[in-house]
Amino acid sequence: MNILLTAGSRRVPLVQAFRQALRSLRMPGAVIVTDVNPLSPAVHVADRAYHVPMSSDPDFLPELRGICETERIGLIVPTIDDELPLMGRERAQFAAEGILVAASSESTALLCNDKYETCRHLTAVGVPAATSWLPGELPAALLASEATLPLFIKPRGGRGAVSAFPVRTAEELAFFLSYVPDPVIQEYLDGPEFTLDVLCDSTGTPLSIVPRERVVIRAGVIDRGRTVNDYRLIQLAQDVCKAIPFNGPINIQCRIRGGQPVVFEINPRFSGGIPLTIQAGADFPRMLVKLAAGQRVMPAIGQFRSDLWMTSFESSFFLDASRVRFNGGSEPLLEEVA
Repeated sequence: MNILLTAGSRRVPLVQAFRQALRSLRMPGAVIVTDVNPLSPAVHVADRAYHVPMSSDPDFLPELRGICETERIGLIVPTIDDELPLMGRERAQFAAEGILVAASSESTALLCNDKYETCRHLTAVGVPAATSWLPGELPAALLASEATLPLFIKPRGGRGAVSAFPVRTAEELAFFLSYVPDPVIQEYLDGPEFTLDVLCDSTGTPLSIVPRERVVIRAGVIDRGRTVNDYRLIQLAQDVCKAIPFNGPINIQCRIRGGQPVVFEINPRFSGGIPLTIQAGADFPRMLVKLAAGQRVMPAIGQFRSDLWMTSFESSFFLDASRVRFNGGSEPLLEEVA
């Protein structure tokens, strides 16, 4: 059971979690990553690492298939939004080759990558979601008092909290509408923020749901937080999974408004805070490895350690220039990627 994590980047804990999953299940196998940069930390933790082009490059998929053949991959875990629609589209073909792709369908990935359409879709089926507008819809909404300051603005297809800003005045609104690329404007939700980590099987059935309060956030990723066994949050995740078909890991972002959790975006992939969920006893990597091995995994909703805190810190690798290379396939040196 060799496992391939794409876009390894800084996902060192995820590499380690899959390696531990293999050990705990007594399955021989390796954890392999792809990346575009040999300086990515996960490259130096994985058993082997391969250089691949960006997912928009026509050579991306052929190179990925070549790695799967060479390494006898049984499970692919895409980790970056850009790759999700492509991997969702190719999921059936990989399955025919005996490879489980832990990703939702192309249509689900495209829907979730569009923050405006995500909230519109959820609202239409009765799931609480942030009221959202495009720039052309905003003047009429303001005039009708449907939209009131403060608001929140961000890129319609962005990630990592890049170019995401609260808007408190008309002057700020005018500025950020011209500053933020392809913006979506949402109602301002100022209650506690939560991530709902969810793992679904191939039928879209949630196997595990773990809500986490995001107490301190740095660059869009949880820095300090805790698990919370709250029925309202678990029920919201179940409602979202009924509204949208998922497969594999997803994370739902929400805030509490008037005692009710309200979704403001969904990412159909592992979250940056997944180490806390795994440490709390909801071992998503282990479940995925079992699914890839053809084993049955029963739902375990609410079975995790509540009120477990995580506080994070930076760690570094120190590499001689001769070690700044991939150890699988081609081996570009530091000078070649500078």
